[in-house]
Amino acid sequence: MSYLKFQADQLFDGYRFRDKEEVLITDEQGIIQGIFNQEDAGEDIQFIEGILSPGFVNAHCHLELSYLKDRIPCNTGLVPFLSQVMKGRNAATELIEEAIEQGENEMIANGIVALGDICNTTHTIKQKQKGRLIYQNFIEVAGFVPAGANARFDAIKDVATVFEQHFPDNTSIVPHAPYSVSPLLFDLIRNHSNNKVFTIHNQESAQEDLFFKSRKGDFLSLYNNIGVDISFFKPSFLSSIKYYIDKIDRNLNALFVHNTFSKKEDLQTINDQINNPFYCLCPLANLYIEGRLPDIDLFRIATGDNSIVIGTDSLASNKTLSILDEIVAINQHYPTIPIEELLKWSTINGAKALTLDKSLGSFEVNKQPGIVNIGIKKNYVKTLEISFFKVFL
Repeated sequence: MSYLKFQADQLFDGYRFRDKEEVLITDEQGIIQGIFNQEDAGEDIQFIEGILSPGFVNAHCHLELSYLKDRIPCNTGLVPFLSQVMKGRNAATELIEEAIEQGENEMIANGIVALGDICNTTHTIKQKQKGRLIYQNFIEVAGFVPAGANARFDAIKDVATVFEQHFPDNTSIVPHAPYSVSPLLFDLIRNHSNNKVFTIHNQESAQEDLFFKSRKGDFLSLYNNIGVDISFFKPSFLSSIKYYIDKIDRNLNALFVHNTFSKKEDLQTINDQINNPFYCLCPLANLYIEGRLPDIDLFRIATGDNSIVIGTDSLASNKTLSILDEIVAINQHYPTIPIEELLKWSTINGAKALTLDKSLGSFEVNKQPGIVNIGIKKNYVKTLEISFFKVFL
């Protein structure tokens, strides 16, 4: 068997930077054999300029919305954005599938090896069957009117059944968001969870808490515009987190996405109620839709660096599907966060959140996590400047 041996300016193993003298060894397929001291690694060591890192894990995306790239204006706010997505849902299947393939190609070129993908339809199955990326498929259901909960759930079970035929261990039924899922529908989802991974869009807009606390704001006009009668809904005087948190199986890996307007007490509620919470940052999408980011330092203090992951959201709300672009965006706004920490969010944390860490996310023996090479310009400014990027294996 032939081995590949890599020594780099900086070797990041998924958790931390290693000693500069250490050597990463893989077989020809990229299966990790170990990290060794240089004197024990033998000959034929390749020296690599820049950072070597495991492949990236994109913890949150809507690949099936790739056909909406450049079709929805930025900075509209969440409710107008959602309205535009709903209006654009009737595109031709051929157009949707072509954009899905292009989106996957872009992710592979950008060093992404796995994806937590939100699915409302079966459009992505054809591409996913090619096995080029590893997917955790989140089959998303919505329906805020309690009377329609059973019909909505039965319909999405049909979609989930198709996915489960191809990806039995990587398919979950999940709620869209608290403002679009009734308590009864939450219960149906929970009863069907079977210890699968859970995810939900959380506090992406200030309008979300306003809706639950006082029954005011943009969501009233959204439901009025689509002809849904929510006269039954009464304000809870609670944040959206407290409205739905007891509907989640506390033992699941639970991935809370966006969190743009989450406060310290919201994070405390989640940490108190959920055993394995993860918080997904999608900075470029947050800037695209709402023009702001979450308080990322708050998350670092309240949750630590083991619970934060990174996603790209969709090409409906982003210009690229690149985790490295998301890292650069975070760095521009939070330049004191170490690159080591940002890489950890993008690799092992994402793999753990999606329960894919047995094979991905770090340079540990017998894993096949992919290898990416990042060049960072050496200068005196704190913000990252990427000089090159390559996908090795």
